Amino acid sequence: MINLPSHPPQRLLTVIALSLAIAISGCQQQPDVNTADNTADNTQNNNPAVNTTMVEPQKQESTQSNESAKSTEQQAPLTILALGDSLTEGLGVDNDANYPAQLEARLKEMGYKDVKVVNSGLSGETSTGLVNRLDWVLQTKPDITILTIGANDAIRGIDVTTVEANIRTAIKRLQDNGSEVILGGMQIYDNLGSDYVESFAAIYPRVAKDMNVTLIPFFLDGVGGDAKLNQADAIHPTKEGYTIIVNDNILPILQPEIEKLEANLTSPSTSTPTETTQ
Repeated sequence: MINLPSHPPQRLLTVIALSLAIAISGCQQQPDVNTADNTADNTQNNNPAVNTTMVEPQKQESTQSNESAKSTEQQAPLTILALGDSLTEGLGVDNDANYPAQLEARLKEMGYKDVKVVNSGLSGETSTGLVNRLDWVLQTKPDITILTIGANDAIRGIDVTTVEANIRTAIKRLQDNGSEVILGGMQIYDNLGSDYVESFAAIYPRVAKDMNVTLIPFFLDGVGGDAKLNQADAIHPTKEGYTIIVNDNILPILQPEIEKLEANLTSPSTSTPTETTQ
């Protein structure tokens, strides 16, 4: 039997140490490559031109997501333009008491969350003045326009044919820009003579029939002439008067028009682009 020394010779220890160093070096070779790759990645991230190329797949996914979001956003709120004079503007009442404000609030209560009503009433407005500012108001791109005009023309005794021609021009311009028009009929007091009063009142149903627009027979029905529902001038409604106008005169005419437009917005033909993008 050969007796081995209890402690390995120094040379043997040296050989073992070198072998272990080589083995460890071989194991670390792969991490060294990865470290180089990481360094390259860091360099590329600091280089805007390279970085753009590296994240292109992610950008494509982001673009697809954005396009999908945009297609949803294209289903914009249904815009109703309240166009007219001081009866629309709400002269003498708070901003939340005029008919456009009350109408929007009422529609939202009824579940039409995507509807907005734009108040484009101007005190003292005549039919001629309204025609002259149509380019401006059409920037709202209304889906529906409630047109109530003519009272100030009648107060001034403007010829009925002029008033009617202006109303027809306004309706035509609105229709040409894709807006459904609801015409608010007006009536006036008898102090201008019965012939003028009758001729003036006849404008609205005649125009509505000829131009295929929906008519509110008398915008102030149930309110006009009632001292409790009008301000001291006996012309402009109070908040309570406007509430009656909205609930009894406007909504029964307006709601069917909204439902038609909303049905078109949610039809399969309009939803196809969204599905394709997704």
